[in-house]
Amino acid sequence: MYTSFFGLNEKPFSITPDPRYLFLSERHGEALAHLVYGVTESGGFVQLTGEVGTGKTTLVRTLLLNRMPDNADVAVVLNPQLSVLEFLATICEELHIDVPHNRGSIKALTDALNRHLLKAHGEGRRTILIVDEAQNLSPAVLEQVRLLTNLETAKQKLLQIILIGQPELRELLARNDLRQLAQRITGRYHLEPLTTEETADYIEHRLKVAGALGEVFDPGAKKETFHLSQGVPRLINVICDRALLGAYSLESRRVDRRLIRRAAAEVRGQLERSPWLRPVAITAGVIAVAIIAATLWSLTRLQESQPVLIAEAPAEAVAAETLDETPDISRSEAAAASEIPAAQPTLNEQLQLATDLTNTASALSTLFGAWGLDYDVGGKDACSQAGDAGLACLYQRGSWSGLRQMDRPAVLTLIDDSGESHEVVLMAVHGNTAELSIGGVLVTHPVESITDAWFGQYLLLWRPPNGRAISLGPNSRGADVVWLRESLASIDDRFVTSTPASDVYDTELEQVVRAFQRAHRLDVDGLAGQQTQIVINSLLAVDGTPRLRTPLLAKD
Repeated sequence: MYTSFFGLNEKPFSITPDPRYLFLSERHGEALAHLVYGVTESGGFVQLTGEVGTGKTTLVRTLLLNRMPDNADVAVVLNPQLSVLEFLATICEELHIDVPHNRGSIKALTDALNRHLLKAHGEGRRTILIVDEAQNLSPAVLEQVRLLTNLETAKQKLLQIILIGQPELRELLARNDLRQLAQRITGRYHLEPLTTEETADYIEHRLKVAGALGEVFDPGAKKETFHLSQGVPRLINVICDRALLGAYSLESRRVDRRLIRRAAAEVRGQLERSPWLRPVAITAGVIAVAIIAATLWSLTRLQESQPVLIAEAPAEAVAAETLDETPDISRSEAAAASEIPAAQPTLNEQLQLATDLTNTASALSTLFGAWGLDYDVGGKDACSQAGDAGLACLYQRGSWSGLRQMDRPAVLTLIDDSGESHEVVLMAVHGNTAELSIGGVLVTHPVESITDAWFGQYLLLWRPPNGRAISLGPNSRGADVVWLRESLASIDDRFVTSTPASDVYDTELEQVVRAFQRAHRLDVDGLAGQQTQIVINSLLAVDGTPRLRTPLLAKD
């Protein structure tokens, strides 16, 4: 989504291990050297440990793809939570060893493996076993692993074993009953997280591999990333990916410290809160809801035409009372003081005040209400309920300008300064200000304040043509294609096709759709997906559709 915005060829911070993105810090370089030693030298075990997310699996993949000797045969066990029999069978399968008889026998599997190792050794080939997540091996399987090292000739071991695991693996091998195995480990290395400087270099390295031409993260953002991730590469990836989404939603081409903090808060919040669209119970009782809503209303009520008075009593009475209590203040000064506007609570303060109300169920109830519908909290999921009413859900990430363009009330996920996430509903946009429903109470805030707390995640409802939310593209047929042709022609003469009644999505219609998308700053792909159809509906000003602003194109 954000790749083209930043000029990237692909997402730079995917958590999928990819050797192309390997960053060889001093520690990672040493760890890779230990692995290379393990596959080029004979005998015993090599052990590599490290905290979750420090890059162990990426190192293993780099070893397999780029550093493995040509004469090596490798068996990789990725799921070590196996019985002894399953473990041996997996090794035989990885090495393509045929076990024609007694496949359910540990002895038969071991004998077949031994024959294979002797044959490979005679042909000058090395056999290597790599066990990932080795901390999950049971003591019985670990003992079997030790016994496999007994497969040897008079001069060398026939099987080289590399154990990759979390720090718990060190504790496991320190057990007294596993001391025979521990004594056979010829190389140990523990992978530490990145330093502050390495974290900054790591971020730049991944951006450059993805095609970035300039600096995207400023120095403060990189330092904050290290502080929040403690140098763990996987956490760096997650935080930076979310920060890029946040910058994209703000249409900012630079990521600063503030965006990093909010990205980390959103990631932490998603781990702690229930997923979107899952039916949830409303946590506050009816009386508590009423009290909190009333409190929020009293705090946020503003009068646009005149200043808010400190008291409802006449200014003269207030001034007189003030003079009685503070005789050193003049009447004119007291009267002026009585007209000082009350400070409006900030958006962050309102969100924290209404924490019990800013849940998914409350927000969905408000969103459905904007369409004149009732949301059944204990019923089917929200999108199914919307479908029953002829509506469809669009749940994704985007920018503020894109959200305004689709012109529909939407549930936004906002993050307050303490890192808590809140679901509120964007009800209207008036220039540089917007109207939010926070727990059912309408408040107005500058757009800038809202986007500061928003990372682009939203849910909106829309009414698809013929009640079906489907994407239209080349070779599509039917009434939806006719609707598309007629709608585009109605919006602007530039989008008229030569066959307005055709129900086939042909090349001409694809080019017209591309022209429409280009004119309205949509992704130009020639496909009439949900976003394109929603913008078309907005321009048509379809009756009965709640809008964020006054329609740009009114129909007679």
